[in-house]
Amino acid sequence: MKLAEFLPLTLLLACTHPQPLPTVAPPPPPATTPQLDDPYAWLEDVAGEKPLAFVGAANAKSLGELQARPEYKPLYDRLLAMLDSKDRIPYVNDQAGQLYNFWRDDQHVRGVWRRTTWADYRRPQPRWETVLDVDQLAKDENENWVWASSSCLPPAYTRCLIRLSRGGGDAAVVREFDTKTKTFVAGGFSLPAAKSEVHWRDADHLFVATDFGPGSMTQSGYPRIVKIWQRGTPLAVAMPLFEAKESDIGASAFSNFRPGAERAFVEREITFWTNELLMIAGDQLVPIAKPDDARAEIDDDHIFLTLRSPWTIGAKTWPAGALLVADFVAYQRGERQFELLFEPTPTTSLERWSPTQHNVLLTVLDNVKSRVFELTPSAAGWQRHEVKLPGVGTAAATPVDGYRSDEFLLTFTDFLTPTTLLLAKPGAAKHEVLKHLPATFDAKGLKVKQFSATSKDGTAVPYFVVARDKLALDGHHPTLLYGYGGFEVALQPGYSGGLGLAWLERGGVYVLANIRGGGEFGPTWHQAAVKEHRQRAYDDFAAVAEDLIARKLTSPAHLAIQGGSNGGLLVGAVAVQRPELFKAVVCQVPLLDMRRYHTLLAGASWMGEYGDPDKPAEWAYISQYSPYQNVKKDAKYPRIFFMTSTRDDRVHPGHARKMYAKMQDQGHDVLYFENTEGGHGGAANNPQVARMSALVYSFLWNELQ
Repeated sequence: MKLAEFLPLTLLLACTHPQPLPTVAPPPPPATTPQLDDPYAWLEDVAGEKPLAFVGAANAKSLGELQARPEYKPLYDRLLAMLDSKDRIPYVNDQAGQLYNFWRDDQHVRGVWRRTTWADYRRPQPRWETVLDVDQLAKDENENWVWASSSCLPPAYTRCLIRLSRGGGDAAVVREFDTKTKTFVAGGFSLPAAKSEVHWRDADHLFVATDFGPGSMTQSGYPRIVKIWQRGTPLAVAMPLFEAKESDIGASAFSNFRPGAERAFVEREITFWTNELLMIAGDQLVPIAKPDDARAEIDDDHIFLTLRSPWTIGAKTWPAGALLVADFVAYQRGERQFELLFEPTPTTSLERWSPTQHNVLLTVLDNVKSRVFELTPSAAGWQRHEVKLPGVGTAAATPVDGYRSDEFLLTFTDFLTPTTLLLAKPGAAKHEVLKHLPATFDAKGLKVKQFSATSKDGTAVPYFVVARDKLALDGHHPTLLYGYGGFEVALQPGYSGGLGLAWLERGGVYVLANIRGGGEFGPTWHQAAVKEHRQRAYDDFAAVAEDLIARKLTSPAHLAIQGGSNGGLLVGAVAVQRPELFKAVVCQVPLLDMRRYHTLLAGASWMGEYGDPDKPAEWAYISQYSPYQNVKKDAKYPRIFFMTSTRDDRVHPGHARKMYAKMQDQGHDVLYFENTEGGHGGAANNPQVARMSALVYSFLWNELQ
């Protein structure tokens, strides 16, 4: 399981330095064990006849109201046309000189995996060769296939592991595919649907972590047993390699195929934030010594360590958020001679790094705006060169082929500038523009400003506002405040055609909050709102709302909040705690019942973030904010629109179902929509994404007028 897996599609589409934090003592433990009786527990039966009938009635009510509004159909049509547009950027990955892309449009609703050449990709309309048509495959096999991913074996990249899910969940089948013949390999590697971790060892062996039967999965629902599977043999005789504990999140094994430095590793994920790395050396597993919460990656002859907490070696303490590099062989001998590749400052953090053939690319956040650096090793140490960006905004640098080239793809975007994809060469002052997204909404007169709110404990919390330049400060503007605040995820400026045409064009104000719990200022910003400190994220979000109101950009009668997944928990908690601040809430694929979250699907994997509600001392602080336990009949809440997916096998749809049912029975005015497909992203194809977005914006616009 990877960190990005916790992010919903809604988050991806929506797409000042904190002061010293005071010590916060946890609340005293409750006098008695919390009562686990729940009259709405029957709604946790995902596919049960009675719960699905309940969902059908709730959907009919919401669709009947929202789709009847005059703006819904025109908005849906515009959103779908944008999503299906041939002018979108076809993002690619280079596999032995061929560029692969997965694409959905009106002709390929489920999608098509295709490829082209560099020469063709540079054309305004590249010629694409279909490799796998998922629509045709679903028709031929009478299956509800949704594309998940592909993983191809270097250096030829002709044999691939294709992951397909039924309906869009995390559980997926794995099937071996030949890109030369463009067919699935007869008698090749194949696994049934599961939350598997499967990686190439070599052409005839896989590292497999999957559901091997009773006792093979962790409490979080991920594989804990790793085996080596040889081609042509049954999975049942695969050779055991490693077993994690049932209390761990999971385990996997993988290979590094860099020529001349091929190595293989086992990773044990202990919690969401701690892990163990072991190198496979013959029939031995050799531990890589490091702090449990540091991320170690070995590439070529180097070991890279990303620190999440300070690390003292001898007389030297390396700070949390730093990136260190050392010679791997010397490191394994016990030497600790590091070079510091990145050191955080009060306003900067390392967002990501990646190796090219000879260099290292760093993407750094500087007050929530991107900077990109190339680092080149030399006898005098690592030399640093800052990559020129097209403007001030959000950038991502991705190696074209980290084994064979130092070139990289550079993506740049901001709230008002359509995304650009460039090809960058090492040290170059100019980059080749490969693709440019056309404008999908009228941004004339719109401006972006960055403000700061003061949270309850005095911490400065930055946020972005996108609005008309000369906006009258009268408090009457429909305003949408978006947040996440968890799992060290940084929310950054980005161009969203849907947001632009559905909200900004109509005069709406959009606000992106960079609250604690996120990764905007590195691991310390995240850790400031973990477990017993979780309330700080909710205080930060409320502080941004209060600041917007104080500036008269909006008022409670015209302010809405939106969040998905962990962000759904955020808006659910804040709506219950501070209902007087808001008029409407969009709560998507949320966690809401924090007494039971760790028992539902992948919930146990997040106890490192929220805490363990079975421990009285930890339930004492979780119980203070858990929306499901704190919603009251006699309170007046903003109108809430809950959205989830039957096929979400990560965050259980029971969270949203139960909260909706409870609030409805308490007499509150709430809406609910549950898509039958889509997994944690909430939608499995472009029409479903367009419907979700049109429902959301129709709801918001009418509530905030």
